[in-house]
Amino acid sequence: MVSFSSVAKRYPGGQEALRDVSFAIGEGELAFITGRSGAGKSTLLKLIPAIERPTSGSVIVKGQNISALKRAAIPYLRRNLGLVFQDQKLLYDRSVYDNAMLPLAFSGHAPKEAARRVRAALDKVGLLGRERSNPIQLSGGEQQRLAIARAVVNRPSLLIADEPTANLDVESAARILEIFVAFNQVGVTVLIATHDQGLVARYGKRVLHLEKGRVA
Repeated sequence: MVSFSSVAKRYPGGQEALRDVSFAIGEGELAFITGRSGAGKSTLLKLIPAIERPTSGSVIVKGQNISALKRAAIPYLRRNLGLVFQDQKLLYDRSVYDNAMLPLAFSGHAPKEAARRVRAALDKVGLLGRERSNPIQLSGGEQQRLAIARAVVNRPSLLIADEPTANLDVESAARILEIFVAFNQVGVTVLIATHDQGLVARYGKRVLHLEKGRVA
């Protein structure tokens, strides 16, 4: 599903975010990426949907080499990916329903099918009763669940999340992770970056630990 081979990422000015990173995530796997702030977790995740490109090495996602991917092909790659990043980019002037609908509006789904998918996604994350609310009316945990609903409404085969439990209380954080586990149990490959070792330890799943841009 995802394969990194000797990947390095350097930013202008010489900052080296990743160094010689190699690993593979199999289809249907759930894995965690851990490490301190600045260890390279976010950069690693951004390489998968081609938000960033590797400086050297290869990143293969669903058989496609990200380094060689043409710009026009990136939207097609991302249609099979669910992305939940720290900057949720929710639209605060639109309803919960409209926020979840956004990916389907861009991909041209028929209105009835799109509406069915949106309600199913909101139901999965426990927000079906809040579809007419605006994001500003939601708690932090509910906003994160809305971001997840928007990420899965296209039924991706790979779900990526960067610190999805950051700034949440313990109960809300546990509920968010349970949502990801539930998606994994129905076959979705899930990759989660987090600094919360306590939550990770509960699940007994594979852990990739980054230290100064390397897999430790």
